[in-house]
This record gives sequence, C-alpha cells and structure tokens, in this order.
Amino acid sequence: MDSAAYLSSLLAKGFSRSLLARGAELGFSPGQFPVLIELWNVDGLTQREILDRLDIEQATLANTLARMERDGLIRRTPHPTDKRAVRNFLTDKGKAIEADAIVAANEADEALFEGFRRFEKELMLEYMRLVIENARKP
Repeated sequence: MDSAAYLSSLLAKGFSRSLLARGAELGFSPGQFPVLIELWNVDGLTQREILDRLDIEQATLANTLARMERDGLIRRTPHPTDKRAVRNFLTDKGKAIEADAIVAANEADEALFEGFRRFEKELMLEYMRLVIENARKP
C-alpha cells in the first residue's frame, strides 16, 4: 500500500499497541501518555492549556481527563480566578510513574525501530516531522 495516510494510521496503531502492554502494568493507557507528559512538565494545567499543547479534540481530552481522574492519575480542582476552568494536578500515583512510563514509551518506540540502523531511524524521524509539519498547514 502506498497511501501515506493509511501507513501512518498503521504506524500510530502499532505504537499504541506497543505502549498499551507496557503502560497497562503502570496504570496508564496510550491516550493518557501525552497528557501525562504535559502535566509532568507543568502540573496544574487547565483543559484549555492542555488542548493548546496537544493536537486532539476537546471531547477526546475531556474523556481522557475523566478516565485519568477515575484511575487515580490526576485530581481536578476549581481554578482560583476563572470559575469556568478546572485545573488538573497529578496525584502521587501520577507523579510516581513518570520515570517508568518514559522508559516504557522509549521501549515501545525502540520496538518499532527494531532492525533499523541509527541513521535510518534518525532519517525516518526527520521525514515524519516534515510530513507532520505539512499536515498542519492550512
């Protein structure tokens, strides 16, 4: 198949499956990982701030945050100055899995590049960045 859209979809699904097995042991799902990264970088972000950092739909993020709260990864508190906003904070559990979750994601990533030489992996990543940049253009 020569369709970039189809192949990129298969690639995303492959990474998700690879991370799913590793993340399940730690208590997070692949869809939660980007949110965790953002909260590990800046804890207490609002939903709008997370949306501004990630390229996902608002409804998808709302569902993800609800599941993360249910799973004990985050706690949500009212924003002190914006009555419409809620701040999302990592729980002790959410903070504690950071190092292991990053290792799990790196292992999932490496599994996808098994058999690649270093320059091939770097070239592939550069091509992927270029395609993503083109996809973001209007």
